Amino acid sequence: MVRRNIHARCNIRMRDLAFATRANYMSRMSLRLETRPHASAHRHDACCAGHAVPAEQTLAAAEQTCRARGLRLTAQRRAVLERLAVSQRPLGAYDLIELLRAETGRAPAPIAIYRALDFLRENGFIHRLETLNAFIACPHGHGASARVVFLICETCRHVEEAVAEKLDKTLGEIAAAQGFTPRRQVVELAGSCRACAAESRS
Repeated sequence: MVRRNIHARCNIRMRDLAFATRANYMSRMSLRLETRPHASAHRHDACCAGHAVPAEQTLAAAEQTCRARGLRLTAQRRAVLERLAVSQRPLGAYDLIELLRAETGRAPAPIAIYRALDFLRENGFIHRLETLNAFIACPHGHGASARVVFLICETCRHVEEAVAEKLDKTLGEIAAAQGFTPRRQVVELAGSCRACAAESRS
């Protein structure tokens, strides 16, 4: 009985330590992101002109596309797209909820945010980054069928987009050789962006 109680106390202490370690890690990661803002730490427009597009231009293009297609860019959808366009970096659904809460004083329901994200992604206004489980606005205006490669900087979280037609052909040939029919293709490369690489060298 005494031995069982000792084991129980040890398990509780180990669990508390694990929670504390995770909380400390999340706190450090949050501080790291806050101290390395996307736009002010270094100039990214030199290596990604598309993400230098003003948020107003991205929103205007989305509104024009919706009018042309007979779609509704509701206030909720527009607010989500605006937050992504302004931030110019990947944001998760709960990041968006917190940003909108700070602006309006009310937190939108998660289901409403996910529905808005689904609409924006289906119509090519944003992209979902699989490895980060986050979203970015798409200011480039490329076609929905274009093969896009995402270049994700692990230091500052900047994301560049590159259209790779040759890669699309190669992936199709690989799938065909295996008799495989792809439903979805996502290509993401993680590493250092040009600006962060230059900073590390200096």
